[in-house]
Amino acid sequence: MNILNKTFDTQFNTAPFSKINETDFLPAFKTAIAEAKSEIDSIVDNPEAPNFENTIEALDFSGEQLDRISSIFFNLNSAETNDAIQKIAQEVSPLLSEFSNDITLNKELFKRVKTVYEQKNTLNLTTEQLTLLDKKYKGFARNGANLSEDKKLKLRDIDKKLSQLKLKFGENVLAETNTYEMLLTNEKDLSGLPEGAIEAAKQHAESKDKEGWLFTLDYPSYIPFMTYADNRKLRKTLAIAAGKKAFNNDALDNQENVLAIVTLRSERAQLLGYKTH
Repeated sequence: MNILNKTFDTQFNTAPFSKINETDFLPAFKTAIAEAKSEIDSIVDNPEAPNFENTIEALDFSGEQLDRISSIFFNLNSAETNDAIQKIAQEVSPLLSEFSNDITLNKELFKRVKTVYEQKNTLNLTTEQLTLLDKKYKGFARNGANLSEDKKLKLRDIDKKLSQLKLKFGENVLAETNTYEMLLTNEKDLSGLPEGAIEAAKQHAESKDKEGWLFTLDYPSYIPFMTYADNRKLRKTLAIAAGKKAFNNDALDNQENVLAIVTLRSERAQLLGYKTH
């Protein structure tokens, strides 16, 4: 059985990263999505009248395995990615977007949620239960559950495109973060920096077979430099580099992605009855 699809035998149920292979993720996602779909089907097909426990609570507990796998995977994709992980992300993101819409746009599921919502004042619910019920109902109502079928199809198309564009945007930002380097060779330029930051920059330069002190846009390098360095000109150089990540008219440029994202978000907002995103 795929290690990602079973309970972790670790303290506090933490992910055993050393035992997880990149090839585990895609099949684990597909298995978890299938399981989550089955859980949703069980709620919809429940012959009992909708109530808080068999609809709202059941819905809240559905997809726990999928949520766990997603958390592990997308944290890795953000902090420790590579070509293989990014390729998986490109395949998985549209699947997750489609599944999310399968829930939100499920007419029968929303009917059950709405039934419970409309009875909320007679159910003797706790404050926490009322909050969860309100959140679930608005999550459906505000994200297309009341749309006509043709508009639901349009929403699905927009969300699929957005999932791919946002993923590409993040990949470009991460790639630019990982490639930028500011190498200092004059010790005077280190004035004001803590010893730990200086030593880390020295070690990073040595790891790249370079002489001097190497600073990057990674936060452990960027934040100490921007906070403590006395050299205002160099702080400005680093700040501008951070602000222009993936906006340098090169292969990693995000300008077209941003335009496409804001255009689709505007279309989505108007489709859902809002003036803006």
